[in-house]
Amino acid sequence: MSRTTRRRTLAVLPAALLLALVPGSASAYPNPGTVTGDIVVHDPSMVRTSSGQYLLYSTGDKLQLRTSTDRTAFGRSGSAFGTPPGWWKNYSSASDPWAPDISFHGGKYLMYYAVSSFGSNTSAIGLAGSTTGQPGSWTDYGTVYTSSSSSDYNAIDPNLFVDDDGKWWLSFGSWWTGIKMIRIDPASGKQYAGDTARRSLASRPTGTKAVEAPTVVKRNGYYYLFASYDTCCAGTSSTYKVKVGRAASVTGPYKDRNGVSMLSNGGTPVLESHGRYIGPGGQSVLADSDGDLLVYHYYDGQDNGTPKLGVNLLNWSSGWPVAY
Repeated sequence: MSRTTRRRTLAVLPAALLLALVPGSASAYPNPGTVTGDIVVHDPSMVRTSSGQYLLYSTGDKLQLRTSTDRTAFGRSGSAFGTPPGWWKNYSSASDPWAPDISFHGGKYLMYYAVSSFGSNTSAIGLAGSTTGQPGSWTDYGTVYTSSSSSDYNAIDPNLFVDDDGKWWLSFGSWWTGIKMIRIDPASGKQYAGDTARRSLASRPTGTKAVEAPTVVKRNGYYYLFASYDTCCAGTSSTYKVKVGRAASVTGPYKDRNGVSMLSNGGTPVLESHGRYIGPGGQSVLADSDGDLLVYHYYDGQDNGTPKLGVNLLNWSSGWPVAY
């Protein structure tokens, strides 16, 4: 069955049958939809332009860009940056940013991204803007938020959320004390001077501290926080998985389907390892013409653990996102 046929068939299933798709074991998780071309990516974030072109930015090579006209075939199209901004070297000797978050607001593309080194919380979130979103068109606006070795949080993995009331929020975080959120000034894209609180959204106070890569969306009156749990970046030994909680307020408290707070190890599974698709995570969510897309990477168990692009649709009929 083709990806398009599969998508249309699932889209018309009754709600009761879709509820049966809620995973009860790893084997119940869906395989990624078909994607072809240059799909070796990590931490993907995707937008669709007004002309229908998909722009997919990801970690590596000064933020790699891949483009597609049909959301299936992807080709490399350069990188966001040519010459690294000078401030990057203060946070990464490699001068190579991570985990871009691309969106379109106020007539231009915005891209938040992280500059750090593996395992360190001497980190910074940067911001760049572009009228086209294309390589070489980005203007860097410098740092938005930082952390240091004395911080109890890590300023990486940013995600911008714009609420219905016009307020902007940036979630971020990795390990340490978990996922944080700050308010953003729409005029500058940086922290809002009238509200400088750093709020906590999700953490793992016992056991591993491994929660990172937040994504916030609002659907049907609830705010949903997606995050990647456990360990990435270890090929076929990766244990990454995507979990979600929801809240009545953008700042939380976020709880999973069983009512467990995401500040206390809570989180309802959305996607986990199954078959060759190991350690899915680094996710983002794109509202496309045929529904919400979960865009992520996984490690291919049939290709030496190479990180590759995964895309699935999400169904919300149960009040919780179910990948299919």
